[in-house]
Amino acid sequence: MAEGGEGLGTVPEHERILQEIESTDTACVGPTLRSVYDDQPNAHKKFMEKLDACIRNHDKEIEKMCNFHHQGFVDAITELLKVRADAEKLKVQVTDTNRRFQDAGKEVIVQTEDIIRCRIQQRNITTVVEKLQLCLPVLEMYSKLKEQMSAKRYYSALKTMEQLENVYFPRVSQYRFCQLMVENLPKLREDIKEISMSDLKDFLESIRKHSDKIGETAMKQVLTVQDLVDFSPVYRCLHIYSVLGDEEAFENYYRKQRKKQARLVLQPQSNMHETVDGYRRYFTQIVGFFVVEDHILHVTQGLVTRAYTDELWNMALSKIIAVLRAHSSYCTDPDLVLELKNLIVIFADTLQGYGFPVNRLFDLLFEIRDQYNETLLKKWAGVFRDIFEEDNYSPIPIVNEEEYKIVISKFPFQDPDLEKQSFPKKFPMSQSVPHIYIQVKEFIYASLKFSESLHRSSTEIDDMLRKSTNLLLTRTLCSCLLNLIRKPHIGLTELVQIIINTTHLEQACKYLEDFITNITNISQETVHTTRLYGLSTFKDARHAAEGEIYTKLNQKIDEFVQLADYDWTMSEPDGRASGYLMDLINFLRSIFQVFTHLPGKVAQTACMSACQHLSTSLMQMLLDSELKQISMGAVQQFNLDVIQCELFASSEPVPGFQGDTLQLAFIDLRQLLDLFMVWDWSTYLADYGQPASKYLRVNPNTALTLLEKMKDTSKKNNIFAQFRKNDRDKQKLIETVVKQLRSLVNGMSQHT
Repeated sequence: MAEGGEGLGTVPEHERILQEIESTDTACVGPTLRSVYDDQPNAHKKFMEKLDACIRNHDKEIEKMCNFHHQGFVDAITELLKVRADAEKLKVQVTDTNRRFQDAGKEVIVQTEDIIRCRIQQRNITTVVEKLQLCLPVLEMYSKLKEQMSAKRYYSALKTMEQLENVYFPRVSQYRFCQLMVENLPKLREDIKEISMSDLKDFLESIRKHSDKIGETAMKQVLTVQDLVDFSPVYRCLHIYSVLGDEEAFENYYRKQRKKQARLVLQPQSNMHETVDGYRRYFTQIVGFFVVEDHILHVTQGLVTRAYTDELWNMALSKIIAVLRAHSSYCTDPDLVLELKNLIVIFADTLQGYGFPVNRLFDLLFEIRDQYNETLLKKWAGVFRDIFEEDNYSPIPIVNEEEYKIVISKFPFQDPDLEKQSFPKKFPMSQSVPHIYIQVKEFIYASLKFSESLHRSSTEIDDMLRKSTNLLLTRTLCSCLLNLIRKPHIGLTELVQIIINTTHLEQACKYLEDFITNITNISQETVHTTRLYGLSTFKDARHAAEGEIYTKLNQKIDEFVQLADYDWTMSEPDGRASGYLMDLINFLRSIFQVFTHLPGKVAQTACMSACQHLSTSLMQMLLDSELKQISMGAVQQFNLDVIQCELFASSEPVPGFQGDTLQLAFIDLRQLLDLFMVWDWSTYLADYGQPASKYLRVNPNTALTLLEKMKDTSKKNNIFAQFRKNDRDKQKLIETVVKQLRSLVNGMSQHT
């Protein structure tokens, strides 16, 4: 019973708990469930049974409800599917209606805004009209001020400013534009200064552009500057600034601007040195600038001062000198340099007439004179080269008196013997000599042109002409001659003619001195007169030509010697001299015949040099290390050639040698060959070292070298020599002499 009562009491409690769980928030379920576990034992089990029963009841109720409402749900879904198409149509209609409403609203909004704007404009116009009626007189006066300024009525503009400040501005002082006008008046006053100065700037620009025309007119000494330039802008601007109390600022501005223009005028064009027009334009601009400044100096009171113009001129003069010095250095045409000199003279004379000092310009002319002389020297170097190229280096032929007079008129030649000869005849010099003489005189004329209008004394001009002529002779002409002499195509005949030509040019120098004297009227006997250096000039050229003659003659001898074709193993000589040697001797005879026109010493030196060189070449041929064998027949053939050389030397190919002086050139060869030809070794060995030795010029080393070549030949050619007593004796003698010579050579080496 107790248990049954206890169970009955528990059931309502469980129902309460279930109701509380169903009705309360899930956050409060925890304490409720905890009470189930805190009750009597087995309460949990009973509660779970009660909970399962409750769940089953709820499931049944839910099932009933679903069964009851299922058909309605199905009907509702079916109805919604039917309405969906109508809903889509309704959506499209609503969207279209909304768009049309929006479009209609925009137009209404625009019209409304226009109406609002128009009403605002009407109100503003009314307000503006009222204010303008008050401000219009002020604006009219201000406009009048602007018109006066535009019309350059500067004094009236200043009066209008005073009326605005004293009468009109106080009426409208409450408005901002009035304050702006009041604040702008100082600027307008400055504008008046600037506007008045604009005419001055135009004036300055105008005279800058036309300064070359002004200068050109001034340099022609027909200038009235007022006829070319309107100076009224300067006067007007100066007066305005004086009235405004700002005269000093105007003076400073004018001088500053003119200094800037001076720098522009003094800046040359980069290619000014290429044409005379470039220099002329440069000078006329500068003259025009300073002519204007000189006028301003004399017609205004203090705008420019003499100190200012002097300072400006000194600055300009330094720049001018630097520019001319730089650009003249690029000039390579003497005619252009001469034109430049004439322009400088006119430029200096013009500015000197306006009171500007120009001494430094005349000092510059002396520098340019040196430059002019350099260009002349370069030009005449080309002239001389052309003359030498065109010369045939043959004596000038003349067939009648007329041709003779033509040559004499060009060149001062005097020779009584030539005058007595009948035609046809020849001048000793070639055609280049009168041409050179004429061109030297032309150079003197060209050099003289620079001295014109320089206000220099005749003595100075004479000294300048002589110095420049000396430079032409010693540097230009001498250099051209030396270059000509060294050219490969100049042969012996041409070199001989060049020596003859320089001799006659040297003799003509005294006539050139007379020519300068006739120009300057300065006697050559004057103490300080410079003499022409023709002697040293042509002497150096002759020495160079002589050296080339010796060199080329030896080269020609080498060419002939290279043609030698000796059979060094021949058993017997040919009985006559070699062909190459006879050709060489014939060549030397013809060349030395040409040398008869040369000074005796030159011809003799050339002849001696040729014979010595031939002798040395022949000796070197015998001692050549590549030559291993020499037969006695070859020695005999070689001896025939040397005999021809000696005969040539004894025939006196060039007159003036004393005795057998020329033959001594072959003495070394002669003694060596005699020693081998006569086989006089005992005498040679016995007398060696004695001053009176017959073979004094034979060197033991040379004899040994040649003897060894002959010994080798004797061994190879005399295979059966051992069977012939004479040959055996000769071979033994050679070996004995070789041993003695070696002993002699070794002794000489030890002694040395």
